[in-house]
Amino acid sequence: MLTRRIIPCLDVKDNRVVKGVNFLNLRDAGDPAELGARYSDEGADELVFLDITATIRSRKTIVELVERVAENVFIPFTVGGGIRSVEQMDALLRSGAEKVSVNTAAVENPEILTEGAERFGSQCVVLAIDARRTKGQSGKWHVTVKAGTEPTDIDAVEWAARGEELGAGEILLTSMDADGTKAGYDNELNKAISDAVNIPVIASGGAGTLEHLYDAIVDGHADAVLMASITHFGNYSIRQIKQYLRGRGIPMNL
Repeated sequence: MLTRRIIPCLDVKDNRVVKGVNFLNLRDAGDPAELGARYSDEGADELVFLDITATIRSRKTIVELVERVAENVFIPFTVGGGIRSVEQMDALLRSGAEKVSVNTAAVENPEILTEGAERFGSQCVVLAIDARRTKGQSGKWHVTVKAGTEPTDIDAVEWAARGEELGAGEILLTSMDADGTKAGYDNELNKAISDAVNIPVIASGGAGTLEHLYDAIVDGHADAVLMASITHFGNYSIRQIKQYLRGRGIPMNL
């Protein structure tokens, strides 16, 4: 088994890190630059920074804030939220991000994945998929856009496979049903998408215990696990997480 990655997520609204349940009832978790620096020092493998209101408010991701966060971290850094063009991708990569994540823009204009991959390399382009279980259809999920506020009729598994074909080098997969619940990842979803593509899949949404992280890797076939609630509010440190997973046979960079 290849080394697995531990990735804290910084959901940012009004220049503050926030965390909610199913994308609602947001709770303040701190300053993004300070929290990013803490995770970098603790040994996180990467960070994900998501400007969660950029798309809804039809504005660009805050480049200045990205620059400030990037100055404080020394690990790979993905930025998403409100990205609608390769020019914006370029600005964010120049301001310190190592990768850019697109969701709504990719659904509306799939060619942005190809254009981004051709210009910057597929390793820089992350397809973010916010998926919700489709009512009345077992083993089916549909894609939602605009920070989970707008459903589509796009099948999440098919979209992941198409995203890879278009040029995405990684998938950030969030279960809308599990997000913030701390009840565990949707590993049926994680496995369905991980098995459908040949690029890394980051599992997101639902981490509440160390065992949940293990299950996402073993049962969900995830290449990396994203978390927020369990680390932002002091439940576990990055070191505790890595030591636990390594102790259960998951390769970790300590």
